[in-house]
Amino acid sequence: MKLSTKGRYGLRAVLDLAMHSSKENAVALSAIAERQKISISYLEQLIAKLKKAGIVNSIRGAQGGYILAKAPEEISVGEVLRALEGNLNPVDCSELEGNNQCSGSDLCVTKYVWKRISDSINSAVDDLMLSELVEEGERLRKTNGNQ
Repeated sequence: MKLSTKGRYGLRAVLDLAMHSSKENAVALSAIAERQKISISYLEQLIAKLKKAGIVNSIRGAQGGYILAKAPEEISVGEVLRALEGNLNPVDCSELEGNNQCSGSDLCVTKYVWKRISDSINSAVDDLMLSELVEEGERLRKTNGNQ
């Protein structure tokens, strides 16, 4: 499975918010765009999806911008990626979608491969919380002298 720029850039944007925002301090899109080297117009599209999914909130006004809707400990990487990419299945397979509309399903052996891959991907991203990425980012900055 290969994630699109939506998933990759969107996760970077959410991580940036986790590292730079607080309930009192919203982050402007222009600041995220500059730090993450993402165009503002593309970032607006990503943030709209993240807002609709309840991952980020917007704050209006002179000190406005965006903040996380929940604590980083409550947001999984899987939640962010699904908000941006849709399901994370490695292939289009009706068995993975749960609709059982494939005429060859009864004789298909490869569906077990796709199911195991899908389960592994979903487990990995659902078990990884945004707070863990924040901690890793802080550790890397300290290690590289960029405190």
